[in-house]
Amino acid sequence: MSAAGLSENDPPWPSLYDPGIELLNIPHHEAVQLGGAYLTHPIDIFRFTLYWNLIFYTPIFLCCGLYAFFNLTFPPTRRPSASRRETSDDASYPLTLLPYSPRETTAPLLRPPKPKPNQGRSRTTFALLVLLAFLLLSIAGAALNSAILGFVLAGVYKLAKFNLSTWIPFVWALISVLVGLLSVWPSVIDII
Repeated sequence: MSAAGLSENDPPWPSLYDPGIELLNIPHHEAVQLGGAYLTHPIDIFRFTLYWNLIFYTPIFLCCGLYAFFNLTFPPTRRPSASRRETSDDASYPLTLLPYSPRETTAPLLRPPKPKPNQGRSRTTFALLVLLAFLLLSIAGAALNSAILGFVLAGVYKLAKFNLSTWIPFVWALISVLVGLLSVWPSVIDII
């Protein structure tokens, strides 16, 4: 064991190699190819999956968080639109004005209104909190996803007595992030 907790036969991260050595000319070859890198310990599989999940998750959440940050810091201005009354002909849309009588409110206020909580908090502070929440959720999502995915992969490959290539955590992290994007996209757009 080295100081980092890895044994001598564990490949360093990312250890991606030419996948053609395993995908081309498959018959009459050994399961472990010369020039390939394979993971044997579940903690290494988790570590590789965690790194790839962080690489794929964090930029996506960072982009969404920055979009929310700029929308909250610099909200879009609303342009006044012409009302229906100004743009339509009087003959095509007959309008009937209803009599208007304002209510008289002479009752004095019994107590002064309560101050709003966090009234001094600026728009930028709230936007930074939203950005920080996006970043923390991306790290938490990547860690949870890689824990589930990494240990399931370790269990399946160890049970089947297969050799786990270093490409497998990469591919499954990419698949899980893309599936996560498909399920999250509509709800994030509605929130933003």
